[in-house]
Amino acid sequence: MNSGNSNLETRSLLDELSSFNKGGLFDLGHPLLNRVLESFVKAAGIGAVQAVSREAYFTAVEGSGLDNAGGMPLEVGGKKHRLPGLRGETSSKSIEAMVKNTGKESFQWGLAAGIYSGLTYGLKEGRGAHDWKNSAVAGALTGAALAITSDNSSHEQIVQCAITGAAISTAANLLTGIF
Repeated sequence: MNSGNSNLETRSLLDELSSFNKGGLFDLGHPLLNRVLESFVKAAGIGAVQAVSREAYFTAVEGSGLDNAGGMPLEVGGKKHRLPGLRGETSSKSIEAMVKNTGKESFQWGLAAGIYSGLTYGLKEGRGAHDWKNSAVAGALTGAALAITSDNSSHEQIVQCAITGAAISTAANLLTGIF
């Protein structure tokens, strides 16, 4: 038996996950493409988990009859955070609605991460510096792209998301050295 094979068999899940940071998931031949695709895939996975866990939470709360009795509002800003089209039954329409909405949310998370990561990398390579200006531009363009993919986006919403994206990414860049 080859010692290389036995080494692969004894690797833990933690070892496998930590190796992603070293070599990356993909090799498309260019660091920009690798970075964009890796960011997209990782964030899309997080978006899918978030969407499904949110739906599971609301299904459990509605099933227990605690709607708002627990003190936690199910409605935030007048909009109920639940996947539309799901009613808690096990019909194929509910499953189809969950898959469609989870896919859309996964795409939005992946899009945001991929655009931001690609823009920061491209701006760093183009300008020769990684500073708050790169973060502001990347955040603004990412925020605008995310607003465009949302339902019924208006001009004002796109501008607000661009400003919010620029502010959050700039603040994150400036606070990186403090904490």
